Amino acid sequence: MKAKYLLFAGLLLATATVFAQPRGGGASPFGNFPLQIEKVRDGIYRISSSASGNIIVFTSDDAVLLVDTKFENEYDRYMELLRTVTDKPVKYVINTHMHPDHTGGNIRLAGLGADIVATENARRRLAAVQQLGLPTITFDDHLRLYFGEHVMDLYWFGRGHTDGDLVIHLPEEKLILMGDLFAGGNPFVRAIDPAGGGTLKEWGPTVERVLELEFDTVIPGHSEPTDRATLQAFHEETLRIQEFITEMLKAGRSIEDVQTAVRAEFGQMAFFVFGNAADVIAEFQ
Repeated sequence: MKAKYLLFAGLLLATATVFAQPRGGGASPFGNFPLQIEKVRDGIYRISSSASGNIIVFTSDDAVLLVDTKFENEYDRYMELLRTVTDKPVKYVINTHMHPDHTGGNIRLAGLGADIVATENARRRLAAVQQLGLPTITFDDHLRLYFGEHVMDLYWFGRGHTDGDLVIHLPEEKLILMGDLFAGGNPFVRAIDPAGGGTLKEWGPTVERVLELEFDTVIPGHSEPTDRATLQAFHEETLRIQEFITEMLKAGRSIEDVQTAVRAEFGQMAFFVFGNAADVIAEFQ
């Protein structure tokens, strides 16, 4: 578990470096990790590895919808796995946010004619780095999709990992997909991309809005499905970290001291910053 946890942390750092480069899709900075596919529920599958973000597959009688598309150089391998469960065409893609381990395959799927959905903020940031395979359908706050028998509510609840994170709620199935607003991890990981609009200060209120929805199963951005109680525990720890930082700053502690104390109290990956962690802490001043 510790090795997988450290690999995940390293992936997040490498992802930030890759995202800064103009590109067609983005190659994995870790090379080729084995992929596997597993059934989550009838008509829902998870394609995963020990590194890049999950792909969640929804199938219907005549089409496939993918949530996230991993790195571009993983495309052929995950399409092979997809064809073990369905021969229907991929007509829709949803990007949970803009990082290349979730959007790298966009260019290949756009070439197949798939419509790509994301928040307006995520599309804007992808366009800024000249990403090919840009989302063709965007929204600001809420979008409802009907795919086969699935009713999907897509929400933008606020900033956290980035400023373009969306949450997918399937109300009839009491299922929620979190992207990297809740990437998973044991212990919990919060990866913050300030250049991408990410923030620790607003992360708690964002997840609090998610918890107002009705669901019992949660699919994180990088790990296996879990339950509502686990997301609640993640949220409560996030609030404790926020309070801890606020109180230390009120006591006159330096940003450097706060950073050291937070990691000593909550773990090295309590918050992982793409860039300077001091900038994230300074938001609490």
